[in-house]
Amino acid sequence: MKAFYTDHFVLPLPQGHRFPMEKYSRLRDLVGTIDSITLVEAPPATDTQILYAHDPNYLIKIIQGELTPQEQREIGFPWSEKMVERSRRSAGATIAAAKIAMQEGISANLAGGTHHAYRDTGSGFCVFNDSAIAARTLQKEVSAKLKVAIVDLDVHQGNGTASILQHDPSIFTLSIHGENNFPFKKEESDLDVGLPDGANDDAYLNSLRECLGQLDSRFKPDCIIYLAGADPHEGDRLGRLKLSKEGMRQRDETVFQYALDKKLPLAFSMAGGYGKEIESTVEIHFQTIQTALRFQQQY
Repeated sequence: MKAFYTDHFVLPLPQGHRFPMEKYSRLRDLVGTIDSITLVEAPPATDTQILYAHDPNYLIKIIQGELTPQEQREIGFPWSEKMVERSRRSAGATIAAAKIAMQEGISANLAGGTHHAYRDTGSGFCVFNDSAIAARTLQKEVSAKLKVAIVDLDVHQGNGTASILQHDPSIFTLSIHGENNFPFKKEESDLDVGLPDGANDDAYLNSLRECLGQLDSRFKPDCIIYLAGADPHEGDRLGRLKLSKEGMRQRDETVFQYALDKKLPLAFSMAGGYGKEIESTVEIHFQTIQTALRFQQQY
């Protein structure tokens, strides 16, 4: 299985910044111990690819460093050329994983899941919306007839993704998230499930199975982009849900089994994870990758 990574994912941040940037290099080190996973340098998304999902004026502001202080606060990262490059590579890795998945079944972006980025603004540590960009790029560069499902299981609603793709019948957006969590103004996905605080394994997995059934009956995708956020885990400081580590594994198995049963290509990204201990977040992400590998070998 191929997994896309670059050292550009680790953005230098001011001392005490709340984003757990270190998780990416720790995850890479673990993935590098598995002989049957090939780490591939994540390519940068091109301007053309970014513009499949974003406003040209927004892209120019990002490239030229013209974000206002308020816009930078909304994103959560200070502007720098390294921030721009990281954002390009994060989107490029999901594009690359999606294209490889078309050939090999499953592929991973060891970052990504930047689902709070809107067409013309960034938010919540998200600059470019990698899932929307990758879905549109598949349709532009692989086949215009592709029907793409974005299955977003980060604990926060994929509001940017929903907004960008709201009137696009060729891409189905599904989000299972904490109803009382950020973003506090939700957008309308094709299918939204907002779970109450403290929802456990059974409640979550039952909702997921029902949603995948609806996805199949309402849309019948040709491929899947899966945001495998670690933040529904009970150890996450921002999550507010109560999934066990075993429940998180069953979540991943449910998605991968759905794709395998229908022989659907699936690209997945890490998305959110803000564990009280960074080790727990890395363990959950690594568990997702180990689970993916088991299923990829069955394609």
